[in-house]
Amino acid sequence: MPTNRILVTGGYGFIGSALIRLLLSETDRAVLNIDKLTYAANLTSIPQAADNSKYRFMKADIADAPTMRKAFEEFQPDAVMHLAAESHVDRSIDGPGEFISTNIVGTYVLLQEALRYRRGLPPDKAERFRFLYVSTDEVFGSLGTGGAFSEESPYRPNSPYAASKASSDHLARAWHHTYGLPVLITNCSNNYGPYHFPEKLIPHMIIKALGNEPLPVYGDGQNIRDWLFVDDHIRGLLLVLSSGTVGETYAIGGRNERTNLQVVEAICDGLDKLLPPEKGPRRNLITFVKDRPGHDRRYAIDPSKIERELGWRALNSFESGLMETIGWYTENRPWWHAILERGYETRRLGLGTEQAQ
Repeated sequence: MPTNRILVTGGYGFIGSALIRLLLSETDRAVLNIDKLTYAANLTSIPQAADNSKYRFMKADIADAPTMRKAFEEFQPDAVMHLAAESHVDRSIDGPGEFISTNIVGTYVLLQEALRYRRGLPPDKAERFRFLYVSTDEVFGSLGTGGAFSEESPYRPNSPYAASKASSDHLARAWHHTYGLPVLITNCSNNYGPYHFPEKLIPHMIIKALGNEPLPVYGDGQNIRDWLFVDDHIRGLLLVLSSGTVGETYAIGGRNERTNLQVVEAICDGLDKLLPPEKGPRRNLITFVKDRPGHDRRYAIDPSKIERELGWRALNSFESGLMETIGWYTENRPWWHAILERGYETRRLGLGTEQAQ
């Protein structure tokens, strides 16, 4: 299924920038990147974009319908890959409004404008058009000690972020079944890798450990996540876009379950190996802090469907992906130093006190 012109939303975010780097480096597809440039966006995350005739950027809010209509009309995409979202659970607890606006209203606007655009296409191009919506495993809530989320799991979101993404999943599904928009949905486990904004667990801990600062672990550290290296994820997304069945959902996971404490300990050990510490093992920096309100205990994804039907496999183990990530942050300090210097604070968020006031 040829998709020569791809409209990507949120392309200066973590997963979106990884996707565009791959598209520009390994394909001849034309890309329009639509990004609002919030605090988590980074213009230096796509070095391949400089002077690249295949790449266009539009600074815009996806909830701005007239601007989105203009983007569709001018770029004439063959496909949409919708990744734009407010994504940090702690921030959603303190200020859910932005999550409702971007994740729900923004997705609604994109679906409407994609439908309007597709209805005006010639039949052959309309038949080829695809809308891929990228979601999360957090929409399914929390697992017990056994089992894994799949495409058939019931929705039980427990945070404002997860609820906003669950709503968007339902909107995307409804626009397919009601209006015939050729939608595909993916739900992924926790991503990690280079260019990850410092508020997320792995880069946050790497940066703090490099500065010999305390490493705050929520609660008892036994919350479990399934980790997926970002390069494996984006290759899965492109496979779903090109070969997935319209109207279907695909769960993408790395089969790499770790407790949060295990992740932080692995970061400490990896850094100790790469940069031997002067003041004892970095594990000594680990401290336990008050847990996040409503903190889901365990996530895990069963990716059997995408493995079986599309032949996707995660190529990176957690250990290899983590060492590549640690190496990238140690070798690219100017990238994250610039984020800290422009005012990002690594203070604790998500206690719920701001929203309650």
